[in-house]
Amino acid sequence: MSVVQQVKQAAVKAITSLYQIELREESILVNATKPEFEGDYTIVLFAFVKQIKKSPEQLGNELGEYLVQQNPSLFTSFNVIKGFLNLSISNEYWINFLSTNYDNAQFGIKEKNNEKVMVEYSSPNTNKPLHLGHLRNNFLGWSIAEILKANGNDVVKTCVVNDRGIHICKSMVAWQLFGNNETPETKNVKGDHLVGDYYVKFNDAYKKEIDELIAAGKTKEQAEKEAPIMLAAQQMLVDWEAGKPDVIELWKQMNSWVYAGFDETYKNIGSDFDKVYYESNTYLLGKDLVKQGLEKNVFYKKEDGSVWIDLTKDGLDEKVVQRKDGTSVYITQDIGLAEQRQKEFNAKQSIYVVGDEQNYHFKVLKLICQKLGLPSADGIYHLSYGMVELPTGKMKSREGTVVDADDLVAEMINIARQKTEELGKVKDFTEEELIELYKTIGLGALKFFLLRVDPKKKMIFNPEESIDFHGFTGPFIQYTHARIKSILRKTDEVASFGFQVSGSLSLLEKQLAVQLETFPAIIEEAATEHDPSKLAIYVFNIAQTFNSFYSQHSITNAENEEKKMLRLQLATLTAHTLKTGMHLLGINVPERM
Repeated sequence: MSVVQQVKQAAVKAITSLYQIELREESILVNATKPEFEGDYTIVLFAFVKQIKKSPEQLGNELGEYLVQQNPSLFTSFNVIKGFLNLSISNEYWINFLSTNYDNAQFGIKEKNNEKVMVEYSSPNTNKPLHLGHLRNNFLGWSIAEILKANGNDVVKTCVVNDRGIHICKSMVAWQLFGNNETPETKNVKGDHLVGDYYVKFNDAYKKEIDELIAAGKTKEQAEKEAPIMLAAQQMLVDWEAGKPDVIELWKQMNSWVYAGFDETYKNIGSDFDKVYYESNTYLLGKDLVKQGLEKNVFYKKEDGSVWIDLTKDGLDEKVVQRKDGTSVYITQDIGLAEQRQKEFNAKQSIYVVGDEQNYHFKVLKLICQKLGLPSADGIYHLSYGMVELPTGKMKSREGTVVDADDLVAEMINIARQKTEELGKVKDFTEEELIELYKTIGLGALKFFLLRVDPKKKMIFNPEESIDFHGFTGPFIQYTHARIKSILRKTDEVASFGFQVSGSLSLLEKQLAVQLETFPAIIEEAATEHDPSKLAIYVFNIAQTFNSFYSQHSITNAENEEKKMLRLQLATLTAHTLKTGMHLLGINVPERM
């Protein structure tokens, strides 16, 4: 049980005993005491002043005296300032906390609660390789899935691959026109890169044809509609939907190249899925639900045969759910897939990690599912995130200005190599160890930089800034972990913390113990708010506090044996916490750097 829970329990018991008033623990607000005041934790008194009919000052003093008298092993003193009861926690509590938890590698991880949660992320198109925006998506999705697991949930990671549509046909037509039957093997490139190159070539050719048609007297609108290469792509989509064998064969071939490329990238960045869905298999889902919606008067049919839902009373607008020719739109497919996944997994919550440009889409999706009475409806949660830009501005796939994920990862590993060699600490590593170390540092820097920001915020990614060994970065935390492991390797007593530590704690010893104790609560907060940045900020603060502590307090040459053991316990629990916290962000921490 956390110290905050213990404070709440003690406060409820005290108020019941003193004033014969029953309160729930949730009604007691406990915060960390502000640095300018004496104390560790503060009870906010205003919530129950009226009920108890005491002034905040009188209530605080009576409650504080009772808590200290009745709980001497938890509280040592109190003070009251303007309706806030500040309580000091005893050294005994922190020492017991350390001796109980210091060697628990699972500290902070909850027992399984069997509550199923589905997390959908990545969801790429098969006409281009993964890019920087996909990296933020993958890192967010994977991290929130792991954080939810650590919070006790049974998590299913899923991905929907957008493998059909006009964008796929554009790459296919361009390959037919300009490809000369080349393959990833003949060109010696990853398959997703090859297909992505033809998507760019399509748009280059399309622009050229538009310019030629305009020069021949067509309007821009006419030229865009009549450009031969666009007409060919549209015909290919018709042929695909009709199941034309040669089109299906080419589609399967080019998609297989892309999947092989995706798999290589996912493996490299540490992303994985329990179930992958393909839009070509799911795009017909939802048609039965449209029929049910018409029968329930959730939907209505217009004169042209198209089916709509009116969401104006919900503050939105009218939305088409089936075209007049009977074909589905994206929202219909998503409704059908939501129902299918609910039947498969029976998840209490379904988290969709999708950029904030789709905020409206997911409001509509949840509303429609609720109006249809689908069991999955209330659990739909859109983990919306802001776009990632570079210092040079936005990226555009069709113009070939996107920062490729593979290239970026390679660049980060190279920067890690340069920075590490500049520090001159690579003499004791083999070549294989250095290759692994540079990847660990480079990927760690990339992931931490993209996860340290509140997902809802847009961000600018700067590779050089992300890999600073002294700033708010992944490498700083990785270096702190390696530093602690080095200290522990030099201290063979770490394996034999046999006797009970007692005595007082210095200010920094206590500060580090207090921060470490909050780790389970931070995981719970990050899970509840679907926000890995809470965890990123926490592990950075822990690393900072440890470095401040270690700069003032020797471990191997401590004042006495008890102090040495206490500090070894602090160092060991800090290392476990940094390793677990970084793992939940998808980041490895090296044993040495």
